[in-house]
Amino acid sequence: MKIQLPEHVKQIIGRLQAAGYAAYAVGGCVRDTLLGKEPKDWDITTSALPGQVKALFPRTVDTGIRHGTVTVMLNRTGYEVTTYRIDGEYEDGRHPKAVTFTDSLLEDLRRRDFTVNAMAYNEESGLVDAFSGVEDLSRGVIRCVGDPRERFREDALRMLRALRFAAQLDFSIDEGTKEAVRDLSGTIARVSAERIQTELVKLLVSDRPEELRTACELGLTSVFLPEFDRMMITAQNNKHHCYSVGEHTLHTLGEIEPDRVLRLTMLFHDVAKPVCVSTDEKGQNHFHGHQEEGARMAREILRRLKFDNRTTDSVCRLIRFHDERPPLFGRTVRRLASRIGPEYMEDLVKVKRADVLGQSMYRRDDKLRYAQDMGRIFRELCSEGQCMKKSDLAVNGRDLMQMGMRPGPALGAVLDGLYEKVLEEPELNTKEKLLALAHNMQTSHI
Repeated sequence: MKIQLPEHVKQIIGRLQAAGYAAYAVGGCVRDTLLGKEPKDWDITTSALPGQVKALFPRTVDTGIRHGTVTVMLNRTGYEVTTYRIDGEYEDGRHPKAVTFTDSLLEDLRRRDFTVNAMAYNEESGLVDAFSGVEDLSRGVIRCVGDPRERFREDALRMLRALRFAAQLDFSIDEGTKEAVRDLSGTIARVSAERIQTELVKLLVSDRPEELRTACELGLTSVFLPEFDRMMITAQNNKHHCYSVGEHTLHTLGEIEPDRVLRLTMLFHDVAKPVCVSTDEKGQNHFHGHQEEGARMAREILRRLKFDNRTTDSVCRLIRFHDERPPLFGRTVRRLASRIGPEYMEDLVKVKRADVLGQSMYRRDDKLRYAQDMGRIFRELCSEGQCMKKSDLAVNGRDLMQMGMRPGPALGAVLDGLYEKVLEEPELNTKEKLLALAHNMQTSHI
């Protein structure tokens, strides 16, 4: 089985071999190439010790030299070169307490997480596949190398990684591996929020974000995302819905593009329904106020998972407005754009569409048409250059001061008043008209 290695990778392997060391491309790059995909990164494993690697290449970075990893820089591109190693005891559920360098490629491959990631290749030896990774690729199976419980005790994040790889590759998870996840799911509490966040996002933006259901079934989300477990058992019981809150959420994830903010928005857009649910005399469930409470809860969750402020703010803003349904006129869409921020309107339309596609068929065509018309009207307003944020006003504070106003709250109040008038009557947004209005406002308060 022949793999076409990039020139830089061949160059690094060749230089190591010429110096008397063994070297192979290893891990995900081999897996992806065998699947016909373009690897994002190429990693190399070698019998050379870190100091010996550094001596062979003029530009290196000590990426993780304690664990045997040196990054070799070629034309501003980094390639991780790691010495064959045997991991010691994993005391923190992530890092081995110590590593022992070895000259055995097999021992190095034995410590890796899944069989599909435990293959190595060079042009001299060909493919080294000691754990049937090729067979698992052909079967479409994610299976641990060796004892899955041992692999997961070494690093509990591997349990979530198994689901992420299954979602990304459209694979199933080996039953033995799955049972080990079920038995050890509670140990993911030892994993940092940052690492969980990374794997969660990769799962969400995959082609199979609904694999989050498996994370719930195996007990993982009960540890790092208990709000989702509650969504899964909350019935909706009304004509607009045919799924529980959680199943509705999973369906909507697949109806929106694989963008980080949009997928996170769909994951959390109904997160507050379990705490906002009420049942009327006919047995119908209602969820009054779930948008505002959902934005608040989502902010807490995203902070807990260490998301950056920009992502958090964007997701929470879309959640806050996802269920707004104003009558569709230029004035009302203009005001909605002003409230959420016009830069969020196109995403809001996408969120609304995905939300509808995860509901029952009741008035589905009408709801989809509503979202489509909202987008159309917004784009018409944009093409006309209409003002939908205060900075689009034809005048600013400097203009008002030039006409004699003093800086302070009164000036701000006049700008707010002008903005309100322009939102109602966009034709007023000229410097001449607004300065005249500002003069009248100022005079009326004297």
